[in-house]
Amino acid sequence: MSGDLPPTINIGEPRWDQSTFVGRAKHFFTVTDPRNILLSDEQLENARKVVHDYRQGIIPPGLTENELWRAKYVYDSAFHPDTGEKMVLIGRMSAQVPMNMTITGCMMTFYRTTPAVLFWQWVNQSFNAVVNYTNRSGDAPLTMNELGTAYVSATTGAVATALGLNALTKHVSPLVGRFVPFAAVAAANCINIPLMRQRELKVGIPVTDEHGARLGESANAAQQAIMQVVVSRILMAAPGMAIPPFIMNVLEKKAFLRRFPWMSAPVQVGLVGFCLVFATPLCCALFPQKSSMSVTSLEPELQAEIQKTHPDLQRVYFNKGL
Repeated sequence: MSGDLPPTINIGEPRWDQSTFVGRAKHFFTVTDPRNILLSDEQLENARKVVHDYRQGIIPPGLTENELWRAKYVYDSAFHPDTGEKMVLIGRMSAQVPMNMTITGCMMTFYRTTPAVLFWQWVNQSFNAVVNYTNRSGDAPLTMNELGTAYVSATTGAVATALGLNALTKHVSPLVGRFVPFAAVAAANCINIPLMRQRELKVGIPVTDEHGARLGESANAAQQAIMQVVVSRILMAAPGMAIPPFIMNVLEKKAFLRRFPWMSAPVQVGLVGFCLVFATPLCCALFPQKSSMSVTSLEPELQAEIQKTHPDLQRVYFNKGL
């Protein structure tokens, strides 16, 4: 059965040119749209059916190009690009803004006592662990033992770092103290992401040619992918954790927040959320999702294999994760 649409639209790739920052930004504004977490299982399944049917050449009558792309982005927002599995709700990129604005806002409001720091850093790193696992690259499964070990080591290391940094707040000004949560988050990302994706560093992630044909697994590609994700995540957190402290410092001197101190947390959460709505997609767009590296940068054994079968191939491609 065929409809009005041609079967040649490449929905395996994003709608916009991914070689430009603007194209990647448009793509990620759609991927991280918080409204996608409100979609029902039925809507997600319908989107998956439209995408799968289209790939098989089955096009329902009346399906428009905009509807096809909408289905593709709904599908991509909920299903892992390598495994095809439905992702855990809070691990999806569309949950990043509402989850992060709540957690970050609370981290920055309740940063003065050790129990509060411990609790909110643990919540944050547990959430990050879910996100890092959900958005990993590759299709190799983690055993429950590996997953448990990665979670405990990632959260323990990150929380310990945060507590160590928080101890410094006793010796700095209140304004500087407000920035300690950001320093803790930045340091924790450097620990949490590699540990939750340690299997990729051990066994590698799939690398392909430009047409998507699988060539093997590379740990070197995994290192590049994880480094790019760490940089993106740190910069993603920066506006929401760097701009509100200045605003809150001014507001807390005003009569309004002195009269209604309970408003401090909601105002802070709102400010963080506003920053994250823009920072999340823009920082995801810093590096192409379909990243690439030179064949000469791969492991010698994999290079040798590729040169046998693809002697003219210069670059390989891989999903860097998010």
